[in-house]
Amino acid sequence: MLRFLYRRLRSRWPLLVFSASWTLLLTLTVAAASFAPELAFASAISPSSSFAAECKSDGLVRVPMDIPGDVLCVPDRLFRKSGIDLIVPPIFAAVVVAGSACFVRALGLWADDDDDAL
Repeated sequence: MLRFLYRRLRSRWPLLVFSASWTLLLTLTVAAASFAPELAFASAISPSSSFAAECKSDGLVRVPMDIPGDVLCVPDRLFRKSGIDLIVPPIFAAVVVAGSACFVRALGLWADDDDDAL
């Protein structure tokens, strides 16, 4: 039985490497897509940025707006971490990775060429 499983696994080794490569690529894409806006927003509202320097008072943070000339300063107490900050990003990442995996599966990239011969 073990010999059969070993042969089967060994014959599928290229497929496993291919699947692992796609999974890694999708995971890195999701990580870059989800952390880039967060990093940009955090650097924009940090007190040391030139963007946030337009709020002349301490305790105020400038919030990026859609119109470049608009300045909106809000109290910094509104920008604290909450408990939901630990839950939402992993759920979002899981949904995106699962959706990407379903998309790759729908494309049929895992199909073996030997199965097509009729």
